[in-house]
Amino acid sequence: MIDLLARQRCALSAIEIEDRLREENRRVSRASVYRVLDLLQGRGLVTRVEVGDAVARFEAVDPAGHHHHLVCDRCGNLVPFTDGDLERSIDRLSRRLGFRTRDHEVVLHGECSACRD
Repeated sequence: MIDLLARQRCALSAIEIEDRLREENRRVSRASVYRVLDLLQGRGLVTRVEVGDAVARFEAVDPAGHHHHLVCDRCGNLVPFTDGDLERSIDRLSRRLGFRTRDHEVVLHGECSACRD
């Protein structure tokens, strides 16, 4: 499961993880997927991503950095992005408010270009 998540561009739901593992001819149950995700999350190897569609998604933790997400509210497309200016703004805001930020997640909602057309 770690290998599968590490190969992904962005977060997957537990059902998507189960489906992809089965496509790789791995025998897996949904309960096992949830159990392993819980274990991996508890060990800091996987992070849970909430994008507001009532479906938790999971992705491997990248020690080199992290990304944020754009979510199309029409089709559900999830697009990862990084932005150095945004990271610096979050750092400045934290310092200005006297807050030590351990982690953060930014999710932007809207419509992708395909749904807008």
